[in-house]
Amino acid sequence: MTHRSPFARLKAFGRADKSPLRLGPKPEPGARVLCVASGKGGTGKSVLATNLAVTRARGGERVLLVDFDAGLANAHLLLGLAPQHDMGHVMEGRVRPQEALVDGPFGMKLLSGGVGRAALVNPTRRELDRLFKALRSLESEFDLVIVDHGAGMGYGMVAHLAATSTLLLVTNHEVTALSDGYAVYKRAHMVNPGIRVGLVVNRVPDEHLSRAAFDRFSAASRRFLGHQPEFVGWVPADPAVSHSVQVRVPVVIDSPESEAARSFARIAAWAPIDQARTASAFYEKARKALR
Repeated sequence: MTHRSPFARLKAFGRADKSPLRLGPKPEPGARVLCVASGKGGTGKSVLATNLAVTRARGGERVLLVDFDAGLANAHLLLGLAPQHDMGHVMEGRVRPQEALVDGPFGMKLLSGGVGRAALVNPTRRELDRLFKALRSLESEFDLVIVDHGAGMGYGMVAHLAATSTLLLVTNHEVTALSDGYAVYKRAHMVNPGIRVGLVVNRVPDEHLSRAAFDRFSAASRRFLGHQPEFVGWVPADPAVSHSVQVRVPVVIDSPESEAARSFARIAAWAPIDQARTASAFYEKARKALR
């Protein structure tokens, strides 16, 4: 019998998902799911994800932020929260997903990724399948699920990319951040050709540098891949963000009139977020991508 690598299975899943829609019961309405990734640590991705979740919740949506930076989670710190349970407890079956959620600003909920958990850093396919099966129950309870991924491209992240319809890719103007972001962009399209990707250039000195960074990214994407992401916006290097991190209050609350807060608000209004829904349950698709 021929064995395929995990990545080959994920790639095949992305192709198979393009097959004609079969007749059957209409799927239950579920949350829209937005994945947020960077490829490289230090881009400010988690700061963006937390402020995005708070902004959308303030607008009246039921928002869940899933900190999938498993084992090195920090979203709870950025939000000033102290979860009693985390994703590791859910994966181990010690608590139901609903019991691991903690209340955040404006009614948003957080599922923390946990800190220092070896099992979460490199989970097996079976462990991820158990986790995804448990998380499936949350989809009907929220309007929007934002998944904040850790740096790199672990197996869990690639399964998410294969299942989602929308990805927000966060980078800086430095060449290393652009290179790692490009690697994530390339992998996302390999496992999910129909994915919609928006690029945010974060912590950049000015708009000119942000545009130059996007131009370099898009030029490489067009040349080697034949397509490019959308430019969602840029966020300035703003002292207000550093202060918000120190006081553990998102900048859109701590300094709502700051340039960074205004930028996060514009990014939160990116239209594809309102369309980030898949034809079937997100975590069912993610489970299929693991097989």
